[in-house]
Amino acid sequence: MTLLRLVREDIRCVSERDPAATSRAAVLLCYPGLHAVWAYRIHSQLWCRGWKLLARVLSQVTRFGTGVEIHPGARIGRRLFIDHGAGVVIGETAVVGDDVTLYQGVTLGGTGKGDGKRHPTLRDGVFVGSNANILGNIIVGENSRVGAGSVVLRDVPPDSTVVGVPAHIVYQGGKRVLITDPHEVSDPLSDVLVALADVVKQLATRVERLDGELRLATHDEPAKALTAEIEESAQYRSEQIAMSDFTMGEGI
Repeated sequence: MTLLRLVREDIRCVSERDPAATSRAAVLLCYPGLHAVWAYRIHSQLWCRGWKLLARVLSQVTRFGTGVEIHPGARIGRRLFIDHGAGVVIGETAVVGDDVTLYQGVTLGGTGKGDGKRHPTLRDGVFVGSNANILGNIIVGENSRVGAGSVVLRDVPPDSTVVGVPAHIVYQGGKRVLITDPHEVSDPLSDVLVALADVVKQLATRVERLDGELRLATHDEPAKALTAEIEESAQYRSEQIAMSDFTMGEGI
């Protein structure tokens, strides 16, 4: 696509995603994140053609003007929307797919370890909340969401929502995910639900035991009565035998 067509597409995507975008003129003039993306398109062309120092210098100028730092070596797809823009950093080997949304303060950075690919890859349709940090050579799957303030240090499956420090999955495929592994990061809601499940299990076991004892006691009533009757009969017979022996002794 030509640069002009990319600019028009970017303006249209901002108008669709941001309710505050009241007109195309407002988008064109008042969105520094959009300006940073347009400047990146130029810097990236310079970088790819070997003008790396010039590309870096111009990217730093753009950073001062917009508050957004995008390394010209990064690979960015179409319709990237950086809302507000202040404090966004995209590293050299980061890869950003199409239709990605980044809020202010987002960092796509490295961990300071290793060479080569050391920044994250965001697949198509990813949403990243404000002040989130996605670090290292990891992949955030298609249509996933990263909660504000989260620190993502490992791969995120597609269609997932991650939150926390370090981030862990709380929704996947539209369903709530419970954290039951003690080695996983603690999730307050998961902890409450797991504890509640343990209490219910204990109560169910107790009710079952008490029910069994009640059934056993109910079934044993006839047996107890029969046993008492037999014991009473045996005692009576024993007394009769003793009385008979006593009478025979007097007759002798």
